[in-house]
Amino acid sequence: MPSPPPPRAVFAMDPVHLPLLFPPPLMARLRRTADVDPALVVRDFADPAVAGALAGAEVLLTGWGCPHLDAGVLAAAPRLRAVLHAAGSVRSLVGEAVWKQGVTVSSAVTGNALPVAEYTLAMILLLGKDAFEHRERYRRTHARPTLAETASTGNLGRRVGVIGASRVGRRLMELLRPFDLTVLLHDPCVSSAEAAALGAEPLPLEELLRHSDIVSLHAPDIPETRHMLDRARLALIPDGGALINTARGALVDQDALTKELVSGRLRAVLDVTEPEPLPAGSPLYELPNVFLTPHIAGSLGNELERLGLIVVEELERLAEGVPPRHEVRHADLARVA
Repeated sequence: MPSPPPPRAVFAMDPVHLPLLFPPPLMARLRRTADVDPALVVRDFADPAVAGALAGAEVLLTGWGCPHLDAGVLAAAPRLRAVLHAAGSVRSLVGEAVWKQGVTVSSAVTGNALPVAEYTLAMILLLGKDAFEHRERYRRTHARPTLAETASTGNLGRRVGVIGASRVGRRLMELLRPFDLTVLLHDPCVSSAEAAALGAEPLPLEELLRHSDIVSLHAPDIPETRHMLDRARLALIPDGGALINTARGALVDQDALTKELVSGRLRAVLDVTEPEPLPAGSPLYELPNVFLTPHIAGSLGNELERLGLIVVEELERLAEGVPPRHEVRHADLARVA
């Protein structure tokens, strides 16, 4: 009995990402599974030049820069049965029509969670050593710190509050296990038993903030979490405490946080802000107690290949008639990023 023909696939993303997501060996593996043209990368689904490819497409291989998938895309791609996203969240990518049509959606969000958790771990350890403060002092004085200046330095017994047992939050808690740290967790969807299995002590949000030396945000950006760290809650973090945000800027009241940081009461590592980037005149660019980075915690450079690999593996499963390993379900969007 002859094998079924390979699924016909089309790339839809900013072409600049394609060679990093699918370097030559991985692209060759992908092409052994699907009928796909690497030279065709769709940026505009309404472009007449791509109409023929879309009409036969069974799978869209999407990434950053892919146009929104709506009813018009489904009309242009009537054979579409799967969207395999070589990036993280699909919340703003996939429209209601795609879900209603029953198109399978898969995301490489699990792969993107790994570098975010690694970045966060590094920042927790550096904050515990007061590395940023010592760097600034060393620049000014060119002298080693005194015993008094290092009295509060160290990671032994530091209390790390993790807000959100997301994929990133869970991976972070795994990475924190070898260290002599106390991990606290706030996530209303996680039971006490599950928190204990993750190596964390569950606490209500306000209690976590009161008892954490370092607070790390890993909650989804949904209406219920917008500005969850407002002025009153930020005030609960102990003097000298630190906030790490590698999730979304909208989780924090930016004005309230800026006031806390300008006062010097808190420290922060901010990979995301609201807005992003911050206005040119923001004091956060210059404050010595703020480590500000341009949304680099997620997959960059050679880390993108991990996302491409997840998509290729999902495509292989699809070709074999096996359910995807990283399927995104419409019902999950209310509680995930």
